[in-house]
Amino acid sequence: MVKEKVYTQVASLEDIKMNTGKTLRYKGLELALFRLGDNTVKAIENRCPHRGGVLAEGIVSGEYVFCPLHDWKIDLNAGEVQAPDRGCVKTYPVRIQDGQIYLLLPHPDDLVS
Repeated sequence: MVKEKVYTQVASLEDIKMNTGKTLRYKGLELALFRLGDNTVKAIENRCPHRGGVLAEGIVSGEYVFCPLHDWKIDLNAGEVQAPDRGCVKTYPVRIQDGQIYLLLPHPDDLVS
């Protein structure tokens, strides 16, 4: 039985340098967290849809990340690859409270450890 998604504390805001990404592994998921210049945090699937590049290692520019393998530009809000390339990655809603980062994730019981 699939349970409701829940906000789960995954990291501290101070764990991520400004305008950089960080790989997060959580119960079978591999995500990329990005702390943007306006101090917001974005969370997406950590693999580029083109060739599986590790997006947390990409270059952050505004609200986009550029894949480190072939420079595909991915919107951190919608997860959409920008034209002329095509594809998308999954995004995850983020909340920041008291310096802690929370992601809306599938219920922990529904994830593989």
